[in-house]
Amino acid sequence: MYDVIVIGTGPGGYHAAIRAAQLGKKVLAVEAESIGGVCLNVGCIPTKALLHAAQELDVVKHGAVFGLEASNPSINLPKLGSWRDGIVKKLTGGVSQLFKGNKIDVKTGFAKFVGPKQIDVNGEVVEGNAFIIATGSEPASLPGFEVDQKDVIDSTGALKVEDKFPKRLLCIGGGAIGLEFAQIYQRMGAAVTVIEFMAQILPAADSETANLLAKTLAKQGIGIKTGTKGVKYEKKKDGLYVTLEDVKGGKQETLVVDKILVAVGRKPRSGGLGLEAAGVQLSERGFIKVNQKMETSAPGIYAIGDVASAPLLAHKAMKEGLVAAENAAGGNSAFDYQIPNVVYTSPEWAAVGMTEDEAAKAGYQVKVGKFPLSASGRAMTLEATNGLIKVVGDADTDLLLGVHMVGPNASDLIAEAALALEMGATVTDLALTVHAHPTLSEGLMEAAEHLHKQAIHIANR
Repeated sequence: MYDVIVIGTGPGGYHAAIRAAQLGKKVLAVEAESIGGVCLNVGCIPTKALLHAAQELDVVKHGAVFGLEASNPSINLPKLGSWRDGIVKKLTGGVSQLFKGNKIDVKTGFAKFVGPKQIDVNGEVVEGNAFIIATGSEPASLPGFEVDQKDVIDSTGALKVEDKFPKRLLCIGGGAIGLEFAQIYQRMGAAVTVIEFMAQILPAADSETANLLAKTLAKQGIGIKTGTKGVKYEKKKDGLYVTLEDVKGGKQETLVVDKILVAVGRKPRSGGLGLEAAGVQLSERGFIKVNQKMETSAPGIYAIGDVASAPLLAHKAMKEGLVAAENAAGGNSAFDYQIPNVVYTSPEWAAVGMTEDEAAKAGYQVKVGKFPLSASGRAMTLEATNGLIKVVGDADTDLLLGVHMVGPNASDLIAEAALALEMGATVTDLALTVHAHPTLSEGLMEAAEHLHKQAIHIANR
């Protein structure tokens, strides 16, 4: 009998298992595939490795503007693949060592509930006092574009850049996954087109920063078509003939490519778990219903991460894992955090908190401050001035409501904004905070100052 059984060892699952063990509980972690889950094996980590390699290649190719001259730089794709896999191996091996160090038992196999306190793993029934479901998500499918990992690939197949690299690539979906792979492939030599069904890329994002990112990626050579859907494709000798259709007008066109990446989102892995035997309820979209304590409808059973709710982000799953583990150990924790969102293109896009529209709908008197990176000395030294930092606040109380940005290192800069929101800071708090010079983070201070019409380096309109 285990005190806590964690099903899934992705970021949420391994955080949950380790925290439960830290609290003195006897813990079992069950993993159907590979320790580390999607994120470490075929998601966040290997994708960021490829993005870094692509960015370094781009710097060498375009470094002549600041005197860095190199003739015909190229990239060794097999060696890149080996380096990518080496990083994955180090991190997943590290998680395995953390399990051993915290005396966490591990079983490999698919877990299925056969009762409210029992799961079956490879024919063996295991009992536990509490369970944490952390099975994550998987790529969503698109009718007419069935993934075969040859002509039509998903995010897992797209990682294998060393396997028959395409000259022409179509990315269906203008979210984080589609945009990141679009830039990887474009910088490594492919002609890339991204189509997005909605009117803008990153459909749920602040429109100003999302559109700025789209324009910047287009300048880099990535074709972006919004309000467009893929209808079908036909394989011919010279490529894949894809029929595209304008969502509003219905006008069709044909695009010829060598590979198609389907990146239309992800869906929760909640099927086949025997949840009905445990009394766990699902939402209409297949997510496991949970409250702020990460409790499901069944006593003693918790769910975290992608399988529980959107947004489908590793860092959200990590925090939820800690909350679930603490409650499974008899604590009283709740998930009430600010969740930053990042797209790791170059420039990066990042946001936390409310957009202008969301704040207005919530009843706030919205006021906005902006700082373009074209006015940043540090951005100039990085040859990266296509960017914007935007602060959303409440005119009545000066409460900080949201921060949205496009620019280099936005993934790191957004942490300050997340902390400010978590602490209930005002816009004035950001403006009064002394930031080192010259840094990109000064832009956050200047955007806050601009909201109060007190910015120094830009006009206070």
